[in-house]
Amino acid sequence: MAKQVAINQEDCLGCEACVELCPDIFGFDMDLGKAYVLAEEGDEECIEEAAASCPAGCISYEE
Repeated sequence: MAKQVAINQEDCLGCEACVELCPDIFGFDMDLGKAYVLAEEGDEECIEEAAASCPAGCISYEE
């Protein structure tokens, strides 16, 4: 089974770091001020970098 990425939107600070790093994977909801997942699978390195750089630690990437 492939790894899937998810965001805990309650914890999201709205910094948009994940969107800047992986615009094909993450989107940003201007009304909520929160990031969301556009594609559950994609560039593994990019997703892992986004998860590592998330100040809220709200991005998970696992099977």
